[in-house]
Amino acid sequence: MQPEKPPPSFRPLILCLEDDQSYLYLRKAVLEKAGYDVIGVSTASEALETLREAPVCLVLADHMLRGTTGVEVAAKMKKIRPDVPLILYSGTNPDSMKNVDLFINKDVPTSKFLAILRDVLSRYCS
Repeated sequence: MQPEKPPPSFRPLILCLEDDQSYLYLRKAVLEKAGYDVIGVSTASEALETLREAPVCLVLADHMLRGTTGVEVAAKMKKIRPDVPLILYSGTNPDSMKNVDLFINKDVPTSKFLAILRDVLSRYCS
C-alpha cells in the first residue's frame, strides 16, 4: 500500500495593481519568492475583470494610477467582492481610506511589508 500524498499547500492568490511595469515586475517577484501566487495587472479595468474571475484572496494596489486612484478602484472592487481585503501600497498618502482596508507606505522595508501581508492574509484568507 502506497502512502497518501499530502494535500497541496494553499498558496494565497494576490492581485497586484501597479501601472509602472518595472514596479509591477519587482513586486510580483518579491511576492512570488515569499510563496504567493500573483496576478499582476497594470490597469483598473484589468484589475476589476480579474477580481470577478479569479479566486483572489487580497488586492495590493498602488494609489496614484493613470486616470484614477487606488481609492476610486477600491470603491468599485468592494462592490464586486466586499470580502477581499484591499491594501494600498504607495508613496502617496490617500486623502480618504474609504473602501481601503490598510495603507502601506512604499518606504517600509520589504521584511515588514511581507509581515503585514502575512498578518492580513491569516485573518482574511484562512
